Amino acid sequence: MVKQPFIEITETTDIDLVKMFLHDNGFRLKKNNDYHHPNLGIILEDLHDENVLTINKVLFFIDTVFYLEDSFFKTEL
Repeated sequence: MVKQPFIEITETTDIDLVKMFLHDNGFRLKKNNDYHHPNLGIILEDLHDENVLTINKVLFFIDTVFYLEDSFFKTEL
C-alpha cells in the first residue's frame, strides 16, 4: 500500500505553463496532453490540469504515466 500526503494547491494550473515548461526541457507535444523527449527516450502521458498541480508557482506532477523507450537505456561511450 502506498500513502501520498494530501497536497493543497495555491492556484489553478495553467496548462500553457506546463507546455512551456516541458518544451523548455526538451519535451515535444505528441497529442492532447502527451509528451515525448526524443533525445532521452522518455514519454510522459496524461499531463492534464488535474495531474499537474501548482503550489506557490511550482508545478507538481502527480498520477502521470511515463514510458522509457529502448533508447533511454543506450549510452554512448
